[in-house]
Amino acid sequence: MVASSVTEQLHINSIYFAQQLITLPSVTPCDAGCQSFIAEHLEQLGFCCQWLPRNGVTNLIARWGNGARHFAFSGHTDVVPPGPAQVWSHPPFAATIKNNILYGRGAADMKTGIAAMLAATQRAIAGMHPDKLTFWWLITSDAEGKAEDGTKWIKHYLDAQNISLDMCLVGEPTANDYTGDTLKVGRRGSLSGTLVITGQQGHVAYPQYSKNAIHVATDICQTLRGIPWDPGTADLPGTSLQITHIDTGCFTDNMLPAGARIEFNIRYTPPYTHTSVAALIEQHIYPIDADVRLSWSRPCHAYHSQARTKWCLIKLCEKAIYQATGRYPILSTAGGTWDGRFLASDKTQVVELGVPNRSIHQVDEHVHLSDLLTLEDIYCTILTELSLQAT
Repeated sequence: MVASSVTEQLHINSIYFAQQLITLPSVTPCDAGCQSFIAEHLEQLGFCCQWLPRNGVTNLIARWGNGARHFAFSGHTDVVPPGPAQVWSHPPFAATIKNNILYGRGAADMKTGIAAMLAATQRAIAGMHPDKLTFWWLITSDAEGKAEDGTKWIKHYLDAQNISLDMCLVGEPTANDYTGDTLKVGRRGSLSGTLVITGQQGHVAYPQYSKNAIHVATDICQTLRGIPWDPGTADLPGTSLQITHIDTGCFTDNMLPAGARIEFNIRYTPPYTHTSVAALIEQHIYPIDADVRLSWSRPCHAYHSQARTKWCLIKLCEKAIYQATGRYPILSTAGGTWDGRFLASDKTQVVELGVPNRSIHQVDEHVHLSDLLTLEDIYCTILTELSLQAT
């Protein structure tokens, strides 16, 4: 009876943490006190907490232990704007529970991930060995925004301190149907491009005296779409290029446009890099129009964490998921970019594991309580196994 009561209380803590965090309106890059709430509980467990604020972004770095092995929980407290509150079934920052479903902005992305991490840390910390393991919490309020002053800046700090992580577990929502059905072990890189074409305006009846920017843009678009890319693998989707916008300015049916702008995005796999992707695009477009202006924005590096024979976070996650759900997860690199790209390296395994993501950024964002509690159990098992392996 005593053990059962303790377990129930810990699970109540997980739900409580989630509700408390959701009620704080931390629309990016505002933290709204979320990290102070987290730090208060971590300090009670023996963590040393410090702050790394930058350009209106709040960053929390918490450390426990002094072992040779370095493990980190990573995540973000900021959320996207909820939009008009009246279109929600429940107020977006009320953290309403109805029929065992928790509603609110951040319920899936990713305040429940942080809540599960905090409850799991409470449960596991007493059995962990501070002389064998160094345990980090790396939390930012800049994941849903520009992502320049958050995890990227935290990585600069760790590098300056000569701190190299062995493993990093990210609490982003990764599941499709239920917690644990999918592990994200990498992400494709992303690069957005802008092409500006200068033509010569003229009357549509006399095209010989003009340069139709739309025709040039059409030729460039066809060329971009015809570039052969790698097909990818079972774990990593192939590289792809998508044209996202074409603008030729004001329309008049008897006038040829003097200019055009093409926006496109490339999601690329290793071994492509920003440099090699850019060079390949230039190789294809400049023969069409040598005067076209090309610029790049929103670069996000690709990464892919490989399984290891020993001290492997992927295997630890798989084992913990099977113990909690009776099933093994799918390994995936699908989806958009995330800050894990800043932390991943040949030494640092980065794995994303969280609740289902179908409602993220939507009205009535939600998570079933069973998914939250399962995630807490998985995280707790991972921490316990980490401690055992570090001895």
